[in-house]
Amino acid sequence: MKRTTTVFLLTLPALAFAHGGNSADHGFLAGLAHPFTGLDHLAAMLAVGFWTALAGGRGEGGRLRPRDLLPVPLVFMALLASGAIVAATGVAVPAIEPLVAASVLCVGLLVGLRLRLPLPAALALVGAFAFFHGAAHGQELAGAAALAGMVLGTGTLHLLGIAAARAVSERGPAWPRAAGAVLGLLGASLLLGAVA
Repeated sequence: MKRTTTVFLLTLPALAFAHGGNSADHGFLAGLAHPFTGLDHLAAMLAVGFWTALAGGRGEGGRLRPRDLLPVPLVFMALLASGAIVAATGVAVPAIEPLVAASVLCVGLLVGLRLRLPLPAALALVGAFAFFHGAAHGQELAGAAALAGMVLGTGTLHLLGIAAARAVSERGPAWPRAAGAVLGLLGASLLLGAVA
């Protein structure tokens, strides 16, 4: 079992990256599908939603307030779009793959440890990661329709992450920790592949 797990973790990075930078996709549907096509982006965007729900403030009765859930995903989507636009104009953004992988690891740790950051720090952290995710996508997507689709796909993944966090949290505190551990291991594996 250990050997199988080791082989899986070592081969995962080659399969996980959704962006090779070789071709450009056009159109709304291509952009909408793009965040779902790579394990690195899929995991990071779900994790941002998951962490947002776990770290969000709670109002009366312990319920999550929408105003506590919106800023982090909205900033992520805005800076994702900015990164995509910068990359689409031909600007070379350095260290895209390692920073995309680091985002999965970092947000996985935030989920697993259930860390709450002050809102400005949370926005700065996910915003920086979002820029690099956007730059990775911007190398492949072209046009306003594709960009709009990508942002909508990203928002959908954030909402799915929020829903998953709410469902998992109801089962007890061990489940979010386990989800964070899985994300952290995936991020570490991706990071090793990106810097190798």
